[in-house]
Amino acid sequence: MNVLEPIRMLALAIVLSLLSSPLSAVDAADVPTTPVTILAFGDSLTAGYGVKATEAFPAQLQMALEAKGYKVTVLNGGVSGDTTSGGAQRLDWALEPPPDGVILELGANDALRGIDPKEPRANLDAMLEKLKAKNIAVLIAGMRAPNNWGADYSKAFDAIYPDLAAKYGYPLYPFFLDGVALDRSFSQSDGLHPTAAGIAEIVKRILPEVETLVQTIAQRKTSVK
Repeated sequence: MNVLEPIRMLALAIVLSLLSSPLSAVDAADVPTTPVTILAFGDSLTAGYGVKATEAFPAQLQMALEAKGYKVTVLNGGVSGDTTSGGAQRLDWALEPPPDGVILELGANDALRGIDPKEPRANLDAMLEKLKAKNIAVLIAGMRAPNNWGADYSKAFDAIYPDLAAKYGYPLYPFFLDGVALDRSFSQSDGLHPTAAGIAEIVKRILPEVETLVQTIAQRKTSVK
């Protein structure tokens, strides 16, 4: 048996358990049927480094949303190794055609490289300003700095996401890797990237915030008609 097969089977079991949770009558009635397109815009954590395309964050998130009755397409806008600077440079073409919403997940590589927090703050600020101007709904996926750069660096870096969420009025999921970071059972051999099971855990935890994002977009699209 392939040594990765047990990991994939575990990931599949987690996803299926999430997808098979029955909806109550009230929940089913509240699920909008308006088609929504979400762009997951990020780095290797979004792209699905080290896992199959069907196990990457966008694919697993779409499956979870569809299982709840949402008509959602989640596009994979992740580029492995990308920093906030790279994201800012490619955002324009990534928004063609414009999606209804964006999950913005960038900054981990800036922090790993010890880049001055002023730089990712400026890059994320510019991207959010552009998304706001285009009237695109956004969920900000926050990051945290590793401890090796010291307390002052962590304080400056970690403050970027709540500060910008408050500035633009966008919802914030405080830490994209919540419940997964530093957990060896959810990590690939490099200790940095989540396995398929780890991605399933991320999806499970972030799903309520994404549902709110989809509902907000669907209501907006319905009101425009």
